[in-house]
Amino acid sequence: MQVRGFLLLLALILVAAAAEAGKNKKEKAKKDGSKCEDWRWGPCVPNSKDCGLGYREGTCKDESKKLKCKIPCNWKKKFGADCKYKFESWGGCSAQTGLKTRSGILKKALYNAQCEETVYVTKPCSSKIKSKSKGQ
Repeated sequence: MQVRGFLLLLALILVAAAAEAGKNKKEKAKKDGSKCEDWRWGPCVPNSKDCGLGYREGTCKDESKKLKCKIPCNWKKKFGADCKYKFESWGGCSAQTGLKTRSGILKKALYNAQCEETVYVTKPCSSKIKSKSKGQ
C-alpha cells in the first residue's frame, strides 16, 4: 500500500511540473516586448538575387521588427509570395496562341499584402499526347 501511495504522489508531482513548464513556454511566446496590435508588414526581401531566404520588416507606431521569410525560387513572381490563390483546372489549348490558360481567385493575402482578386496564368501547350489506357 505504501508503494502505491508513493507512486501516486510521484505521478501527481510530475503532472504538476509538466503543467507549470507548459505555462512558462506560453508566457515566453507572448513576451515579445510589444503591446502594439496594428503591425504593417512589408514584402519579403530576399538576401540575394530574387528568391530564397530573406527578411520582412514590420512597423507599428514607433516600433519596428524584422521577421525571417523565404521566397521559393520557382514562385510566380507576378503574384508575389504573400498572395495565395485557388486555381481552376487548365483550359483547353488555343490553336492560335499555342497556350493554355487558367484563372485563380484570391484565397488569402498574408501580411496585409496588396493582391489582385483574380489572376490569369498561361503556359505552353504540351506536345505530348497522354493515353488514358492505364491498367489494360
